[in-house]
Amino acid sequence: MTDSRLRHMRRNMTEAEFRLWLHLRNGALGFHFRRQHPLGPYITDFACLERRLIVEVDGGQHSLPTELAHDAKRTQWLNEAGFRVIRFWNNDVVNNIEGVVELIVEELKRPRTDLEPSP
Repeated sequence: MTDSRLRHMRRNMTEAEFRLWLHLRNGALGFHFRRQHPLGPYITDFACLERRLIVEVDGGQHSLPTELAHDAKRTQWLNEAGFRVIRFWNNDVVNNIEGVVELIVEELKRPRTDLEPSP
């Protein structure tokens, strides 16, 4: 992944990603999140490395069979690397940002026994 590709992705967030970023940035929830953060062969929408939590915001194209398969493979890789992945649809973020943020906060507070990455 090139730095220019990452810069492009950060500058061109979807409306839903932008709205969620306003709630995640600068440690607003008590934890630091990174946006468009590369992990292995993937770029995550939002990553809290401290809690090993990935937050993905998906558009309608993610409901296509090929995208569902890709997302499952991606999630499996991230889980095996010690990360928990939670996903939200764009329309949920846009129409219910408070509910989405509440679920993220619950996940951040959740005790984790698997914070060490897999070998």
